[in-house]
Amino acid sequence: MIEKLEMFIALAREEHFGRAAAACGVAQPSLSAAIKQLEEQLGVMLVWRGSRYQGLTPEGARVLEWARQIVGDARAMRDEMRAVHEGLAGKLRLAVIPTALGLAAELTARFAQAHPNVRFTVLSRTSLEVQAMIDNLEVDAGLTYLSPDAAPRMLQVPLFDERYVLVCAPDGPLADRDTVKWADLDGLPMALLTPDMQNRRFVNDHLAAAGAHVDALVESNSQIMQLARVRAGGCAAIMPQALAQMLALGMGLRVVPIRGGNARHGVGLVAPVRDPQTPVLAALLAEAARLAQHERGQK
Repeated sequence: MIEKLEMFIALAREEHFGRAAAACGVAQPSLSAAIKQLEEQLGVMLVWRGSRYQGLTPEGARVLEWARQIVGDARAMRDEMRAVHEGLAGKLRLAVIPTALGLAAELTARFAQAHPNVRFTVLSRTSLEVQAMIDNLEVDAGLTYLSPDAAPRMLQVPLFDERYVLVCAPDGPLADRDTVKWADLDGLPMALLTPDMQNRRFVNDHLAAAGAHVDALVESNSQIMQLARVRAGGCAAIMPQALAQMLALGMGLRVVPIRGGNARHGVGLVAPVRDPQTPVLAALLAEAARLAQHERGQK
């Protein structure tokens, strides 16, 4: 049953029988047969079928919720039993918004000092993708923007509030300032993230509130591309402070804090609510809480 539920989760995620089969490492006929057997066991149709996948039935959508819970609990049980015999070991999978990749490096390094037998896979994803990957059991936890709406079903450990800086060439406009306001950025040519990125939406909100309009010369889903474009000349960028200080200063660029704007964009570690938690994930949550306490003590 667990294996069939895992295939069903993959099909709901991929929305394609062939891709779901490949993700599960089985032939497409085997996956189709498993879904059919699951329907027969449950006595309901789970998937609308035609010449291709056409979505989940209402019953299928409900079964998907149960499948995620059952498969997640089964994996948690296996991990806990392994920890009894081997101690904390195995692999943790994290999906991380690009602006928190530096934080992910610090968190995993601190965790590795205490638990050297745990390995990490860290994937850079948008905030929407982070949530979807947690829901689909593709990752164990995420570093992303915190949302009060997710609190009932997600554990959240706040780590920091995102602050923004202007990144520009040493001889660029506003480079001689110690700080700037959002309104000061009006009319500047910019390298910005793409509109689908949550960070870009926050930046847009701050600019709009200040009545500022910038000229997006280039849009990318990569902060490395933003920095490379600024370094090439002719534009500036707006970036989270922690990421800019880690990357931009080493490229000889100027980092100028942006003052003003009352919105707080909290970033933290999120994981699905599960009782009991796996020992490895429980240890990661505890390490994140210690990191948050350390960061507060540095201020």
